[in-house]
Amino acid sequence: MVRRALRLYLTCMNPIENTSPASPAAPLGIKPHRLIKLGVDVHLREYVVARQVDGLAPQSAQCFSPEAFIAWAAKQAQQADVVHCCYEAGPFGFSLHRRLLRLGLKSIVVRPRNWDEYGKKVKTDRRDALALVSCLDRFVAGNTEALTNIHIPSETEEQSRSVTRQREQMLEHRKRLAAQGLSCARYHGHDLPEEWWRAKKFAALKEELPEFLYALLGKIQVIALLVNEQLETLSEGIESAQTTLLPTGMGALTAQVLDREIVNYGRFKNRRHVASYTGLVPSEHSSGGSRQRGSITKHGNPRVRHILIELAWRLPMFQPDYHAVKACRAAMDLAKRKGDKATRKKLIVALARQFIVDW
Repeated sequence: MVRRALRLYLTCMNPIENTSPASPAAPLGIKPHRLIKLGVDVHLREYVVARQVDGLAPQSAQCFSPEAFIAWAAKQAQQADVVHCCYEAGPFGFSLHRRLLRLGLKSIVVRPRNWDEYGKKVKTDRRDALALVSCLDRFVAGNTEALTNIHIPSETEEQSRSVTRQREQMLEHRKRLAAQGLSCARYHGHDLPEEWWRAKKFAALKEELPEFLYALLGKIQVIALLVNEQLETLSEGIESAQTTLLPTGMGALTAQVLDREIVNYGRFKNRRHVASYTGLVPSEHSSGGSRQRGSITKHGNPRVRHILIELAWRLPMFQPDYHAVKACRAAMDLAKRKGDKATRKKLIVALARQFIVDW
């Protein structure tokens, strides 16, 4: 009884490998299927996979452990001439993508999205896997709008990019510690100077603050100094990697962050692709004869967008002859005289967008 139930379970889990007696076996050397598509919803300890064979409807999703999925994917490569696979970019990086490529699968990593297109408010891993394989079917058929595939960096490029991202995390951690100490001091009726955690400033606070408050802040200050030391070490290492001459106002750190995040400038086909990647393009809601544009989309790479905005505030000071600065100089001066901060910010966004297109 147990053996029969186990055989039935294996038949349901592997419908391709178990052929019915009526179906003839494939000739030796010829694979039984032309095309298999796999949509994978990736998690730490399990992968939920939906499969579509040739032009048939997608099959029910199956659950695998990571290693069991790799073994199963290798079997799929033996069952079809071409096997396409896709999963969403996320916290697990591109290691799965590289393993699938070594098995001979055509793998792509796609931009995450909300797969509940009709707003049913029902989200499960199985639904997501089925939606992934359905979109992959359209993508393979030629509809490039069905999925947005991610540019995959090499392992060396990914490692260098991780260094700049770790620096960003260290910077945010230092800001949190500084804000934590400031909040603690204000709670007890005291204020702190900017960058209060630095050694000289903190030593000067000993006479101004109560002993208990100074002791509380001391615990935070020790951690902040350690984080700042690591942050400076990372920054020096990143800046030392910049060997080419840069325009005045564009530091080595900015150039390295842009290079390591974008990885390959040649992957953009035109100016619109570059601007869209930064998320600095205006949103649009147009229908019929009406055309309405709104705030920027903020899609794409947020790290590139943030570093470009910082750079754009420096450009008018250090690069007054830059054609994009000249184009908006009069409008920026007028907005500054009127105190119109919103207009100045819009002009800075336009300047950042033009710069990355030129760069």
